[in-house]
Amino acid sequence: MTVRVAPSILSADFARLADAVARVEDAGADLIHVDVMDGHFVPNITIGIPVVAALNRVTKLPLDVHLMISDPDRYLDAFAGAGAAMITVHAEVLPHLHRTLTHIRHLGVKAGVALNPSTPVGVLSDVVAEIDHVLVMSVNPGFGGQKFIPHTFAKITAARQLLGSGDRAAIEVDGGVEPANAAALVAAGASILVAGASIFGQPDPAAAVHALRRAAEGGR
Repeated sequence: MTVRVAPSILSADFARLADAVARVEDAGADLIHVDVMDGHFVPNITIGIPVVAALNRVTKLPLDVHLMISDPDRYLDAFAGAGAAMITVHAEVLPHLHRTLTHIRHLGVKAGVALNPSTPVGVLSDVVAEIDHVLVMSVNPGFGGQKFIPHTFAKITAARQLLGSGDRAAIEVDGGVEPANAAALVAAGASILVAGASIFGQPDPAAAVHALRRAAEGGR
């Protein structure tokens, strides 16, 4: 299984965002994770469509856009148009999840579902065919730098069993991801490691990308 590293710009210096992204791109990062928060679904406000469009102009890496917002359906077309390669929506806010996922894929974008720590994997059982990736939240979403929730390992394993082979759909994990737990996350079934503070919060983000990848490879 190929492990991908996705630095989260939530922990980057927004005044020097292009430089921060360039450093991790040069270090071999696979994706750029973009957390969009609306102050309603989560208790924080971050960035939106113009920043995604700006990032798309300065990096060749796919943009992994995580919509932590109450009404994602209103903005799917705009985020796709801005350059999102992956769009992840939260199961908790979508009564018509199947329709949302099929629309994302119709836009030519990979469709993902995020699950909060208290949301069971079983909510995905009827939409497995429409899912390109599942994002398992290992913290309660809203802020970076939180402590990893241990039951995430079992949840990743359950998601992997539901989705089948890793070639079918990827499992991302986001929140408290660091070299100390990377191998165990991969061993449980994760193939995309989203890391903010453990990359952009370090003195040398490029070295942090390398360290996370080396650690993750121990779990394959």
